[in-house]
Amino acid sequence: MGKREFFEEEKMKKYINVFGITLILSVVVFLTIFVMYNKKMKKESSMSMENLGMIEDIVSNDELEETSFSSDMGVNEATTKGNKNTTNTINKKKVNKVPVEAKITNTTNNTLSNTTANLVDNSFLNTNADSNIVGNETIDGNASEELEFEPPVSGEIIKDFAVDNLIYSNTLEEWTTHSGIDIKAQKTGIVTASEKGTVESIKNDPRYGLTITITHSNGFKTIYSNLLTTEFVNENESVEKGQTIGTVGESASFEIADESHLHFEMYKDGKPVNPTIYLK
Repeated sequence: MGKREFFEEEKMKKYINVFGITLILSVVVFLTIFVMYNKKMKKESSMSMENLGMIEDIVSNDELEETSFSSDMGVNEATTKGNKNTTNTINKKKVNKVPVEAKITNTTNNTLSNTTANLVDNSFLNTNADSNIVGNETIDGNASEELEFEPPVSGEIIKDFAVDNLIYSNTLEEWTTHSGIDIKAQKTGIVTASEKGTVESIKNDPRYGLTITITHSNGFKTIYSNLLTTEFVNENESVEKGQTIGTVGESASFEIADESHLHFEMYKDGKPVNPTIYLK
């Protein structure tokens, strides 16, 4: 009996040793897989963040510049040059309905930059009957009026304004910026001028289709895209608020997968702004 018990005890020890070794190997394998998995996840996360950063850079530096309809609003300056024995003179560069900033050089040649032209003595402004009036006034000498922009079509906003963040494009199947708002509207629906102004351009943009751009006072500009027709107005034509300028279409290749809508943008002093802030 003693010998038998001895063999059984040895056999049990053998089983315990095998079980222990197996358990240790399992733990080692598990830890190895866990560490490798974490490294892979961190690497993929890092790559995703880099890709997102690349997308943001591409969109902000390329897509936004190419697809937006902002044009060079020009530089409005009023400069003065003179000697100690001469009075100040102002050279004004006219830009259609854009606030003008003045840069004045006094008789001692000390430059006072970023000073608006309305600080100049009235005698300078009175030397020219067409002199521009600065601040919140238009360049043609008429005091600016309070603008009240109205929606160009009646409908819900189906895509929001997004220039500082990315939104998903169903057409492009990628994340991108959106420099305007999309207002749901039936095809052939009437599009009206959001506020009175002058038709700056009528063009067929390769991304946003048939597009009408209207300039307004106080540095505002409105853009109407994805149109079907534009024959209601001509370039350089003055339009009134609520006047028909076109109809809703499906000409925007960059938004062809979205519901029927008007793509509407608004700019203030050459920079895109959220139209919902100004629409009454």
